Amino acid sequence: MERWQTRIDTSAESFRANREAMLALLEEIEAQLELARAGGGERGVARLRKRGKMLIRERIELLLDQDSPFLELSPLAGWGTDYTVGGGLVAGIGVVSGVECVIAGNDPTVLGGAMSAISGKKTNRALEISRLNRLPHVQFVESAGADLRGGGGSAEEQLRRATGHFGEAGRLFHDITELSAMRIPTLSVVFGSSTAGGAYQPGMSDYNIFIKGRSKVFLGGPPLVKMATGEDSDDEELGGAEMHAKKSGLADYLAEDEAEALRMARSVMAHLNWRKLGPGPTMPADEPLFDPEELLGLLPVDLRTPMDIREVIGRVVDGSRFEEFKPLYGLTLVTGWASIHGFPVGILGNNGVLFSDSSEKAAQFIQLCNQIDVPIIFLQNITGYMVGKVYEQGGIVKEGSKMINAVSNSKVPHVTVIIGASYGAGNFGMGGRAFNTRFVFTWPTAKIAVMGPKQQAGVMSMVRRRSAAAKGLEIDEEEDARITAADEDQAEKASLALYATGRVADDGIVDPRDTRTVLGITLSACHNAEVKGAQGFGVFRM
Repeated sequence: MERWQTRIDTSAESFRANREAMLALLEEIEAQLELARAGGGERGVARLRKRGKMLIRERIELLLDQDSPFLELSPLAGWGTDYTVGGGLVAGIGVVSGVECVIAGNDPTVLGGAMSAISGKKTNRALEISRLNRLPHVQFVESAGADLRGGGGSAEEQLRRATGHFGEAGRLFHDITELSAMRIPTLSVVFGSSTAGGAYQPGMSDYNIFIKGRSKVFLGGPPLVKMATGEDSDDEELGGAEMHAKKSGLADYLAEDEAEALRMARSVMAHLNWRKLGPGPTMPADEPLFDPEELLGLLPVDLRTPMDIREVIGRVVDGSRFEEFKPLYGLTLVTGWASIHGFPVGILGNNGVLFSDSSEKAAQFIQLCNQIDVPIIFLQNITGYMVGKVYEQGGIVKEGSKMINAVSNSKVPHVTVIIGASYGAGNFGMGGRAFNTRFVFTWPTAKIAVMGPKQQAGVMSMVRRRSAAAKGLEIDEEEDARITAADEDQAEKASLALYATGRVADDGIVDPRDTRTVLGITLSACHNAEVKGAQGFGVFRM
């Protein structure tokens, strides 16, 4: 493979300005990450410490193999809502006793670990990642059950939350048992109270570890039992760890303290006899020729300024080697072969709007990746498919549909990084979240929307003008300009990476310098399952 030769002048004023703008975005994100790591704040942490308990991230650190990485997923879930940043749940991918697994744990400093609409989304996403990638699932359970607060907003908003949360809770129970049926092990370590719906998490797990004097699992606590049956009971006899270990049989292992529970969890993972079904790395995993620091200065915050996606590829792939496929055809889409941390990959990256030729090129390349069982990396910076009379007559709908057909029916793992714009159907065609993409990450510069904020506001202005004309009314230009500016501002805010990640629409915002590491971890996770391409595709309209 040829090595990419950069054309970037790192001493240019534009590069310096891009870098400073990216660092400012990263500083803002780091401040939000600090809030997430703080959980329920000093008061919640102090209360947990007083009880002699570890913080959620301390528990995860003790579980993981020494010096192994932990890729936290959706750490800023809840941003921009009235929920705590992080959602009261920590989830991610780590290595335990040599086994790659998904770890998800309640943060008891946030509402006693109660499940909210945001933590429900994170929980279900963690289970989905386990299922899609065949990763054992470890749950740290310490939950007060469902968050029963009405929350702010209108009655309609509260109803949406309640019904959505109810569906998410039900899905949680379904997915835990589904993993077991798929021979994907599930393990629960119960660190505290786990009541009502939370009781079903260990109830449906393959392995359960309880802690003396700490773990309490029951469908209804003593007050509820008293109200329902008139029976008097205490926590221990109703749902204590020793009762479940000696009488009910719900507990498989009984630990003296949290540290022993975590050692037991490592032992359970060690005896799973776990084997990856996908191939290991087969290519040289040498570092790129170019400093990953340079990724900070490549992309302008103003996404209207073009950037050659090959510059990103050359700073992410092994040895900066990239064998480009069809380099003289469909120039607004870059396709080709490379490897990342030794894993062979096919890469699709945007260099502009998608035309008929670039869409056709994408469909062919995706089929080729499936023929040779190679995962696909999508690097999104896409305003969508080209519109206009000439392009419609030239078959953009037909060719764009071929590309989306190929993405939909592709069976090799897909991992997407949204580095810039991700608008309209371009999001779908370039491996968006809706297409069973294994992982979706964003850069701080990413913007995700139906269309660009300016275009969206302009379209709404046209709708208002046509409506007024149909009624024979004059448009108030000043009022229309005010509404248009407000629409554009709102659309801009709703398109930001922080807005999307706050609603668990992706798996997290990554520092551009960490892109290669994140892709390496996710590719390794994907290879726990068999990597096998599609045997056929749907009908391509010729």
